[in-house]
Amino acid sequence: MSTALDQLNGFPDIGALRPALLSVCSRFGSIARLDILAARHAGKRQALCFLRMDSAEQEQQLINELGVGRYGGDLVVIVDLHGNKAPARTGTAAQGF
Repeated sequence: MSTALDQLNGFPDIGALRPALLSVCSRFGSIARLDILAARHAGKRQALCFLRMDSAEQEQQLINELGVGRYGGDLVVIVDLHGNKAPARTGTAAQGF
């Protein structure tokens, strides 16, 4: 079964992923913070997305409906980026909201 989070896989880079992630999460309320880190794991390019909503209730609804995890105080979404394109930058890049 495909979820809204599954639709986030396959974007070529963080810049293309950001608006789609904001769209998916904003239906639960206002996003207070969004940080996305580029990563490589087992040869795959991924985006580690850490976010905070304006309220604990909004965060809990996002967890319940989308199955999002929590790491420390942040909600975490791990997204697979398109594997055929070379990364735009080397190393890990953080982009704040």
